[in-house]
Amino acid sequence: MQKALLREMVLIALRSIRSNLLRTGLTIAVIGLGIMALISMTTATSSLEANVEKQFSTLGTHVFTISRKSESGLSHGRRISLGTPITYHEAQQFAEESPANMRVSYSIYGTGQATITHGSQRTNPNISVLGIDHAYLDVSGSEIAQGRNFSKSDAQSAHRIVLMGADLVKELFEPWEDPVGQEISIGSQQYDVVGVLEEKGQGFGMSQDNQCYIPVPCVRQQFSDEDRSYGISCAVDKPEDLIQMAEAATGILRVIRGDRPGEELSFRISMSNSLVTTLKEATSGITLAASFIGIITLFGAGIGLMNIMLVTVSERTREIGTRKALGASPKWIRTQFLVEVMIIGQMGGITGIALGLLVGNLVASYMDTPFIVPWGWMALGVALSFITSLASGYYPARKAARLDPIVALGRE
Repeated sequence: MQKALLREMVLIALRSIRSNLLRTGLTIAVIGLGIMALISMTTATSSLEANVEKQFSTLGTHVFTISRKSESGLSHGRRISLGTPITYHEAQQFAEESPANMRVSYSIYGTGQATITHGSQRTNPNISVLGIDHAYLDVSGSEIAQGRNFSKSDAQSAHRIVLMGADLVKELFEPWEDPVGQEISIGSQQYDVVGVLEEKGQGFGMSQDNQCYIPVPCVRQQFSDEDRSYGISCAVDKPEDLIQMAEAATGILRVIRGDRPGEELSFRISMSNSLVTTLKEATSGITLAASFIGIITLFGAGIGLMNIMLVTVSERTREIGTRKALGASPKWIRTQFLVEVMIIGQMGGITGIALGLLVGNLVASYMDTPFIVPWGWMALGVALSFITSLASGYYPARKAARLDPIVALGRE
């Protein structure tokens, strides 16, 4: 009996909604706008977080990097300059003196505007060239798809060999060609391809496959490393040893660079897990702002929904009186109006979630971050629209339930 009554209430509510399409549509739009603001921003930030985790997942929680200390801003009217660069000999000495249970790699940036040629094929002048040692791929988590990595003797010599990114191979070679063993030109210098890197895809809006690696001495010869700083990456076997190894590395490099006791470090140490945490904290602020905007919009939608239901109660006074005269209890009258208002609320919630997913993933696509479906935030959106509609509709439903049937029937 109760199921049949509830089904009848839903049908009556749908008929009432159809008879007031404009008013209902505006209410759904306002509720949907609030939910859309929440879902779109959380979808975009969740996509950004997923991309951050993906980019740093290869490094994991067992890697830290050492780089040149950099500062920005003005001091006493003068621009603060960069710290002293980490030189080739300092990086090499650090790698030799580092603890046996720590894997160390050093690299140097060559250029980001190289032109690569192979036969008649030629790239745009936007190729990144990085000088690396033999341990770079192991420490960075990169893999070889074809060919081989640099050996220790390769990395320490000026043998003109190169590891190519997947995008470069597609651009310079035909699908049936094997790039390993072929000759390419980086600028005016000839290099032999010894390996092809496994495809990585997009990272932070840029392709990670549009680059090539050559031995560090080749970068020093072709591009020079004067006033350039080397980057050092260190990996430990156990994540719990990371802090201890970072402290040991700090002590070793301080001695190598001649930092005096009590002075600030002349270099910077960064840990991959702390970078992820920092970026997540930044995106959480955006999520909090989006949540605040969404809740404020929903509050306004709730007020509008309450006004609409009060008008509906006034318009349907004779209908309410007739139902009461035929035996409908105040409880069922109240339930009828609550069912109607909750249907409107859920329609607004579903509309907002759909639009939020669309807008959020369009933003994610623009930032070249992965497609995300934030199930938790979607569930919260459904819950918020339910709570908003229930809170907004309770007073009008209660007012309808308390109407005197004789007064209601007598009203024009």
